[in-house]
Order: sequence, then structure tokens, then C-alpha cells
Amino acid sequence: MSASATAAQRARELRAAGIDIIELAQGEPDFNTPDHVIEAAYRAMRAGQTHYTPADGTPELKAAIVAKFRRENGLEYKLENISAGAGGKQVLYNALMATLDPGDEVLIPAPSWVAYADITHFSEGTPVWLATKPENGFKLRAAELEAAITPRTKWLMLNSPSNPSGAVYSAAELRELAAVLERQPHVWTISDDMYEHILYDGRSFATLAAVAPQLGNRILTLNGASKTYAMTGWRLGYAAGPVELIRAMWRLQAQSSLNPSSISQAAAIAALNGPQDIVRERCAIFETRRNAIVKWIKAVPGLACESPHGAFYLYVSCAGWLGKKTPQGKVLANDADVVAYLLDSGVALPNGAGYGLSPYFRISFASSMENLEEACKRIDAAARKLG
Repeated sequence: MSASATAAQRARELRAAGIDIIELAQGEPDFNTPDHVIEAAYRAMRAGQTHYTPADGTPELKAAIVAKFRRENGLEYKLENISAGAGGKQVLYNALMATLDPGDEVLIPAPSWVAYADITHFSEGTPVWLATKPENGFKLRAAELEAAITPRTKWLMLNSPSNPSGAVYSAAELRELAAVLERQPHVWTISDDMYEHILYDGRSFATLAAVAPQLGNRILTLNGASKTYAMTGWRLGYAAGPVELIRAMWRLQAQSSLNPSSISQAAAIAALNGPQDIVRERCAIFETRRNAIVKWIKAVPGLACESPHGAFYLYVSCAGWLGKKTPQGKVLANDADVVAYLLDSGVALPNGAGYGLSPYFRISFASSMENLEEACKRIDAAARKLG
């Protein structure tokens, strides 16, 4: 189980026992799915769209995805370039299971979403964590990428905006990475764009396949409905890539889970083709929360953080707490000790080790302003009790 899922589960258990816990571990919007999307799902059910569909998505869903890539990213695909699955995680799983041989290496800039490494292990590959630096905005530099590539490297994982750091790669930064990848024709890239529409300070979004079209036959661009449209429970992810890869992913999915829910597909069509105003409105709410929580956390003794440029997470350095003693006499030796202490203080958070870079913890600010403010008060109080 991931660090975030473990923290969320522990929070549920403590709440069930009557303990007051604020959970800021789960990576999902706290908003509901837009009404027009729910209505589309209802209409689909009433119309009898409750049967099997093609294994990796209906032609109608694929057409909506093709239109999205053209409209929002300037990318041209055909239906045969598209695969849809039960969430972005399944699409990622399909891609790695279909392509990795034992010992193949997957480069993962750290910190990164824990599933990249876990699925690599399942696929008998070797995850290679590449530590990034806060002074570089937690972004991989071209020289660091070049130094990490070996003859066994198969994939580079690129997530922008990033979970957990909120790092956002500019088009210029992607071009620098692309220059390295051009010289390494055996290396493919998964561009995880799941947080594409959650950007702050007027930033624009760039994706590798659009910035470096010469690499298009070695890029799988991953996205989904979960974060953009608050559809985490619907489980609908999708990707675009070269036909031979998409076919391999289709074969795997056809003999494992088969098609994603027919109802979720109908809902995703409405989300992709429908009005996008609500996406921008909710992003503005996230930005207001970000501004507040960055200020509150920076005021806590011993903690430090960079202001995230996208997504809805704050990756907080707790190096200033290490070596200190809790009121119970426990010495905080690492970030696992820190989040255990914070849990005792009434806040459930995942620690940084699960994301490949310590000593940090992650705060999801996809929660109400009241929850965020109270959580920060508890974190501050916990800091002032350390000896």
C-alpha cells in the first residue's frame, strides 16, 4: 500500500475509534463530479449502455480523447493510438507489463508517485531513483538524465505537474531533456500529465510529445478524468502513443480486466467534450488554498517548503525536526518518525521515503480551508513541543 493510502487508512481507523484526526494524505479533489457528467452517466444507463465495450474503450470515447489532445495540446492522433483503462494506474501498469524484460531499468525522478517504482517491480524491471534538488524546483536536469542512462534503460517517468512536489516543467526545460533522449534511441518516455489543468501563477502547460514531436514514436502520454474532473472513483484513465505499444497494452488488458466501466466511459465523454469553466474555477480555489498553506507551513519552526507550481500537494522538508525529542521522549530519527508524531498530534500525512526522497512529508491541500488551517495549527503546536 502506498504511503498516502496507508496514512489515509490509519486516519479512518483512528476516527472510527473516536479520535479527532485531520487527514491530508489522500490525493484526490475534495469537490464532487460536475453535474453534467453525472447526468450523462445516468442517461447512458437509461439508454442501455450497460454492456461490454471494446477492451480499451469505445470509439466514441477514443474520439473524445483524440479531440482533447488536438484542442488542448496540439497533438494529432488516430483512434488506434488511444487506450483507455480503469484509471491512469491501470494504463501505466499495462504499458510497463507489456514492455519490460527482467532487469530493464525505469528512471524515476525523485520525489515521484510511488506507483512508478511499485509497478516496475511487478513487471520485473528495476526502478532507478534520480534525486532532484529543491533549488532546481525538484525538476530533473538534462545532465542528470544523461548520467543515469545505461544500456538497460527502457523508460523515463516524467510527471508534470508533479505528485508530490508540484514541480512543473516548462517547454524549454522539456526541450533540454528531449535533446538527451534524441541521442538515446532505446529510451522511451511516459509523460504523466494527470494534473495538467491544475497550474498556478498563470503558468501554461507543456507536454513532451508536443514539445519534441521527433520523439513521438517513443512517448506514451498518460492522462485521465480523475484529477481534472474530480472523478477519482469513476476509474477512467487514458493514454496516447505509438500503435504497436497501444496494441500490446490492449492485448494485456483484454485478458485481465477487459473494458473500463461502460458508464464511466460515457461520463468521461461528457467531461472531455463538455464545458471546461468548472475546471478553471476549481483550480483558482486550489491556488487560494496553496497561497494560504505555504504561508502557514513556512511559519512553523523547523519546517521548510517550496511553493508548488501545480497539482495540489506541498512537499515539506522536516530536516529541522530530526534529532529533536517529542514530549514522550522519542527522538525523531527520520521522516517516518515525524509523520508518526504528527499522527499523535491529530494530523495524518504520508512521509517522503515512499516518494523516494527524504526527509520530507506531503500535505494534500485538496481539503477545505478550515481543515487546512486547523491542521497547520496542530503541526505548529507539535513543533513547539519538541525539545
